[in-house]
Amino acid sequence: MHEELREKIAGEIAMSDEPGATIRKWREEFNVSQQELSRKMEISPSMISDYESGRRKYPRILTVRKIVDALVEIDLERGGRNVNRFTFTAINESILDIKEFSRGVSIEEFAEMLRGDIVNSNYEEGRMLYGYTIIDSVKAILSMSAFEYIRIYGWTSERALIFTSVTYGRSPMVAIRANPLKPAMVAYVRPKSMDELAIKLADIERIPLVRTPLTEKEIIEHMRKTEV
Repeated sequence: MHEELREKIAGEIAMSDEPGATIRKWREEFNVSQQELSRKMEISPSMISDYESGRRKYPRILTVRKIVDALVEIDLERGGRNVNRFTFTAINESILDIKEFSRGVSIEEFAEMLRGDIVNSNYEEGRMLYGYTIIDSVKAILSMSAFEYIRIYGWTSERALIFTSVTYGRSPMVAIRANPLKPAMVAYVRPKSMDELAIKLADIERIPLVRTPLTEKEIIEHMRKTEV
């Protein structure tokens, strides 16, 4: 999957009318400084600056590949958060964000991070979360295949699936009920109301169902600042 991401980024840079600006965009997306990138590539920071400013107009394909490889390797050394995020969003546009945690997070702790409340009563207490995936529920219904659905679990199913574009929340819980792979938590972003069947299905599956008042943007920004 990482190779698919490398090819996507390299192709975007190579095909861009402004390759320097595209290099800068991806460097900033990966939160890598020019100094970090140059150290990884074993070149001077001025070369990166020259490419990004357009002083060096068109980098060779080999150079583009080295830049992309360096960005990916730096991120993997940090835990691979952006690699995972961009890999999965490249697979399906319904996946808005994905993150693996460096430690286990309790259900109650994560619900508090979301400023949410657990709306059902029968769930497995003491279960730990090791990541989350934010999913646009409408786009997922329209475009996600069964294979892609499995891949939303990232490295582990012990994670929270956070659904946006939820009105009542019946469809996500029906989909989870029908699939043998279950998340450790389900959360709805600002639902209009909570469907009684969704709550009942959450109880049957013993999965905590959380309602959060935060927007997906607020969740992503908050989680990027939180060390977990």
